[in-house]
Amino acid sequence: MPNDVKVLLVDDNPMVLGMLKGALHPLGIVSTASDGADALLKAVDDPPDLLVSDYRMPGMDGQQLAQKLKGRPATAKLSVILLATKADITEKLSHHDSADDYVEKPFFLKEATQRIKRVIDKIALEKMAKNAPRDGVLRGSLAQMNVIDLMQSLEMGRKSCLLTLTRENEKCEVYFSEGQVIHAAYGSLTGDQAVFKVLGWTGGNFQLDFEGKTTQQSTSLNTQGLLMEGLRLLDEANRDQGQAGPSPDTEEEDDVLLDT
Repeated sequence: MPNDVKVLLVDDNPMVLGMLKGALHPLGIVSTASDGADALLKAVDDPPDLLVSDYRMPGMDGQQLAQKLKGRPATAKLSVILLATKADITEKLSHHDSADDYVEKPFFLKEATQRIKRVIDKIALEKMAKNAPRDGVLRGSLAQMNVIDLMQSLEMGRKSCLLTLTRENEKCEVYFSEGQVIHAAYGSLTGDQAVFKVLGWTGGNFQLDFEGKTTQQSTSLNTQGLLMEGLRLLDEANRDQGQAGPSPDTEEEDDVLLDT
C-alpha cells in the first residue's frame, strides 16, 4: 500500500542499499544515505518518519545516528529500525532504547521487508488517525490496508479501539485493548472464530472508533496468536481448494540473503 510515510534508509554497502530501496519503494517515500553524516544532513533537511539503518558503519554508527536524531525536536518521535548481528543486538543494543525494532543480520530480503512493513503500516495508521474527523472515527478501505496489516498495526501501537469490518452485507466487530484483541463478533460467531472468518478478506471497508470499548472477553488467543492460527487455517483451506501458492522452500530459493 503506497502511502506518505517517509523512510530514510542508511547503509554503507551500495548493493544492500539498492536492494532494500527497491523492496521498500512500493511501501512509502524512500530516500537513501551511504553513511551516518550524510543521513543526519538529509534528516535535518527533510525529517523522515522512519529511519532504517545499518548499525556498524564507518564514523557515526546507526545507534549514534538514531540518538542524534531523537535528540532534535523535529525528529524526536522518529521510529528507528537497526540492522545488526545477533551478537550486537544482545550485547550492545538491547540495553538501549534508541531503536524500536531490529532486523538480525544476515537476513532474507523478503523477511526484512515484511518486518519493516509492519512499522511502516503502524506509522501510516497513526498518520491517518491524526487526520480523522472530529467524531474520532477513522474510515478507510481494505484496499488501502488489509485486515492483517490493520491488526498488526493496532497491536504494535498498543491501541484500544473498536475495529469494524464490512463487506457487502457482512460485518465483523473486533475490540482491542492495549493492542490485544479481547472480543470479536461476526454474525453468530464470537471470539477466535469470528476473527478467523475475516482475515482473508481482500475487499471491503474498515472503521476505527478509538472510543469503542467493551467489557466482553471472548478470544482465547492474543493478537499474534490469532493471526498465526488464522493464516494457518487460510493456507489449509487454499490447499484443499487446490489454490496453494509456492511452497516455503520455493519462496526461500527465490529470496536474497543479505549480510551487511
